Amino acid sequence: MTALNVPSTSPLHTLKTYINRDLSLLEFHKRVLAQAKDTEYPLLERLNFLIIFSRNLDEFFEIRVASLIQQFELSSNNKTRPDNLFISEILATISKLAHEAVEQQYKILNYNILPQLQANGVNFIQHGDILQKHKAWIKDYFHHEVQPVVTPISLDPAHPFPRLANKSLNFIVTLEGNDAFGRKIDLAIVPAPRSLPRLVKLPTHVSGEAEHYILLSAIIQQHIHELFPGVTTTGCYQFRVTRNADLTVSEDVEDLAIALKGELSSRRFGRAVRLEVNKDCPEMITDYLLEQFDLDQDQLYLVNGPVNLARFISNFNLPELRFPPYVQKLPKALYGNKSIFEVLKTGDILLHHPFHSFAPVIKLLKEAARDPHVLAIKQTLYRSGVDSEIVQVLAEAARNGKEVTAVIELRARFDEESNIEVANLLQEAGAVVVYGIVGYKTHAKMILIVRREIDKIKRYVHLGTGNYHATNAKIYTDYGLLTSDADICEDVHKIFQELTGMGKTIKLEKLFHAPFTLHSQLLELIQQEIKNSKAGKKAQIIIKVNALTEPQLIHELYKASQAGVQIDLIVRSICCLRPQVAGLSDNIRVRSIVGRYLEHTRVYYFYNDGDSKLYCASADWMGRNLFSRIETCFPIENKKIRKQILEDGLNNYLKDNRRAWELQADGTWIQCQPSNGQAVYIAQQQLMNQIF
Repeated sequence: MTALNVPSTSPLHTLKTYINRDLSLLEFHKRVLAQAKDTEYPLLERLNFLIIFSRNLDEFFEIRVASLIQQFELSSNNKTRPDNLFISEILATISKLAHEAVEQQYKILNYNILPQLQANGVNFIQHGDILQKHKAWIKDYFHHEVQPVVTPISLDPAHPFPRLANKSLNFIVTLEGNDAFGRKIDLAIVPAPRSLPRLVKLPTHVSGEAEHYILLSAIIQQHIHELFPGVTTTGCYQFRVTRNADLTVSEDVEDLAIALKGELSSRRFGRAVRLEVNKDCPEMITDYLLEQFDLDQDQLYLVNGPVNLARFISNFNLPELRFPPYVQKLPKALYGNKSIFEVLKTGDILLHHPFHSFAPVIKLLKEAARDPHVLAIKQTLYRSGVDSEIVQVLAEAARNGKEVTAVIELRARFDEESNIEVANLLQEAGAVVVYGIVGYKTHAKMILIVRREIDKIKRYVHLGTGNYHATNAKIYTDYGLLTSDADICEDVHKIFQELTGMGKTIKLEKLFHAPFTLHSQLLELIQQEIKNSKAGKKAQIIIKVNALTEPQLIHELYKASQAGVQIDLIVRSICCLRPQVAGLSDNIRVRSIVGRYLEHTRVYYFYNDGDSKLYCASADWMGRNLFSRIETCFPIENKKIRKQILEDGLNNYLKDNRRAWELQADGTWIQCQPSNGQAVYIAQQQLMNQIF
């Protein structure tokens, strides 16, 4: 299905006006990596940032680099739009920057984090660190835990190079001699069992008072010879291959769930896009591996340490090396054991996660599930597991006889399998489950509750900028609005009708929604600021999103800057707009906040000649959000709440001088630092200290 409302022509951009989105995303990952060497963070949190960087980079190669390689192979190195770069140029730059970042990553690990952890009584044993006192326990662990589940694979005409799963830890082993059948064996592959932890804690009687963790790779390498009796092992080298993990499902399928199940298995064995090998691996072996995976030298990453840092994590019992625990708060309106339905009759409630608890959202659903006056509950689910309390409450509501409708987005990347399980659970409980619109991901965050009250039907709504995921609500910043406003409730009702039924585009009173009205309304709001500025009036725009890539919106922001509109953009990751370019974007500043919590709120503010307009939304300013997804954008009409979001969610972040990074005209990012005599201001910390 072709996306609706896509502009027939895109504004003309060049590299001077549009930063390549993939290079911008890689710059964000580098900002995350920079947190790992920031000594103001607790030590284990720095290690966690290192792990987050690894996971981010994995997904970057699995999705973005894989897509570029596919385009390159299909289009013979065409230029991309709108940055007008050749695909080969983008891939070459990514390779250079990614190699530099990975080298820095392992330097931080080996020369900063591991030595400091050791000084705090936490030791990581790699193969070269094994001491005599460790060997007996390691041998016992290998024989009882590893050897029974490991499968060595010799490479010979009867055993060709195995099909290795995406991101799995493997070893290539060099051998000398003949096996039991008289065959001369030179090479073998040993996949590390995925069922075993990558970090194993040694018992106190072996390690002493300090905590010692040994890598699974070290245990396997120490006893690799036992897997090949009668043959001499001359080398053992870790490696890991990253594959294309994007899923493609035809829009002509009859059952999306069945089609996705068929595609999920292919994700593990897509085309190889990156090879990581321990740096001590001989060139002859790395060349052999590159040949097996059909990769070039620039796709090889020689690493000075474990090749699977994404799993380099354990439950360390060292709270002093973590962030101090933070107790989430409740809005004052919800103090005490009040019914949320009764509270909402007096006014709207704003939730600002993670500073506010996610508990009110769950409480709302629990009240609805158990209230005899509630007739129906409708909800969108983008990322939720079967163990989610929200899913369990929806199932309870269905079993209690409520009309429960769940719009589940099965194609939420890397959560497809979990979402299929959620759909099955809810269907078994008696809920109506739909998968949204084929060709359009349902990314909107909505709950609608229908309740009979005396002589009328009343509706209650929750709208959010983030997913219905209680764990994410502790680490992502998001806004949620609880309201019983009749017009907003009616708009949400209409969108659910749109998602579950068929018909023409529905006109909404207050909400903007993609792929129908959101893009055009945003353009109108920017254009109104341009008109006001040209008329000599104050004009201001503040936008907070996760990503800004849509060419026409960028073009319009440039026009607004040239008209004198003051524009502040708070963009967490990808920003294709170039700020501070003379004559183009002099009045645009772009900053990114990277801190303890993942910035995820989407807020749009327009001064509007003093009658300000402020919206929260599920959508970033990307083409996919505006034209290929179901998204909602809702106005904040309560003046007190609007002021609170403006101050806490926007101006507060514009004051940050420690966790903020500012985008330069050349595409580089510079971390903010307090000027001489200026106090440190950290936006997230201000919100944590604040009493809501």
